Amino acid sequence: MGRSQRKLMAEEEFLHRQALSMALQQNHLSQRFDGSMSRRIGSTSSRRRNLSDSFSNGKQAPDFLENIKFKKFVLVHGEGFGAWSWYKTIALLEETGLVPIAIDLTGCGIDLADTNNVTTLAEYSKPLISYLQNLPEDEQVILRPFDVFAEELGSAERFMLESQFLIHGNGEDKPPTGFMFKKQQMKGLYFNQSQTKDVALAMVSMRPVPLGPIMEKLSLSPEKYGTGRRFFIQTLDDRALSPDVQEKLVRDSPPERVFKIKGSDHCPFFSKPQALHKILLEIAQIP
Repeated sequence: MGRSQRKLMAEEEFLHRQALSMALQQNHLSQRFDGSMSRRIGSTSSRRRNLSDSFSNGKQAPDFLENIKFKKFVLVHGEGFGAWSWYKTIALLEETGLVPIAIDLTGCGIDLADTNNVTTLAEYSKPLISYLQNLPEDEQVILRPFDVFAEELGSAERFMLESQFLIHGNGEDKPPTGFMFKKQQMKGLYFNQSQTKDVALAMVSMRPVPLGPIMEKLSLSPEKYGTGRRFFIQTLDDRALSPDVQEKLVRDSPPERVFKIKGSDHCPFFSKPQALHKILLEIAQIP
């Protein structure tokens, strides 16, 4: 085994030993984003490479943070996941001296809500909205929502119409309340490039996805949604959200910049944590 390979394995083991016992602040919530809130948030929903070689192994020179205006990252998980899925990214950002905040959406992670009772996007996103609304007026953050799975209408609707995935929390004679892929489908869709131990973590941690929130149609306006700076990170070996659909998302709503991660599956926070980390640092340094 070569030195570089041993080094990568050591870094992975270090990240796993971090074993984040996430003491997440669970906040109650109020309303949706307003214009003043969205202006205080920059968001990323995809990725990129190439950061200046000002760091090695996640360590930053002391003057590195001077180039970063927003030091707080709010990490938002995708469907079925929870704040736990960000454990590698949290460790890397904290090593760099930045402040990662990972939030469980309603019915996700360690949030105690029953996913069968989460029927609207407003309810699903309550913990995130509450956190953002309680930020001081002069504090700005980088928001990293991970997932736009509902946009993959062809495959998403096909999967959700498959009765084997649907959950009827209110009874078989009532409309479905959620869905959960079987283990093998999950591995093929989400984790085709992820390590076995991360897949094992996901298998015991993922929860059913509430159907209502992800199928809810959004109306995004230039006055609110348009006031936040947006960046898109493309995952190029993604089987859940294909590169073609990612390109369509970029065309439909052009971000400020597009980043790409080669060899990343749907979960770059597992399969390509260092590449994702470099992109987040690069975004943080954009004037």
